[in-house]
Amino acid sequence: MSIIAWMILGLFAGAIAKAIYPGRQGGGFIATMLLGIVGAVIGGTFVRFLETGTFRLISPTRLSIASLIYAVLGALIAIFFMSLANGRRAT
Repeated sequence: MSIIAWMILGLFAGAIAKAIYPGRQGGGFIATMLLGIVGAVIGGTFVRFLETGTFRLISPTRLSIASLIYAVLGALIAIFFMSLANGRRAT
């Protein structure tokens, strides 16, 4: 997947995750995109682990609905751990 595709996937996944997660996360356009990219890495790694039972390097895949869902789930996990690290509670 190209850099532009990662950026688009990250932006959509980050925005969806921020809309789903309760409370205010803050951050702008770039932070939302980075959140989605981190979510894609987390979600993709988790799904690959469930499929193969091993951790392998992340390989580029094509842009699909499934990859967007994995990225959103990974972004939700990332928001959760960021809120734990910051000591904030969802309101």
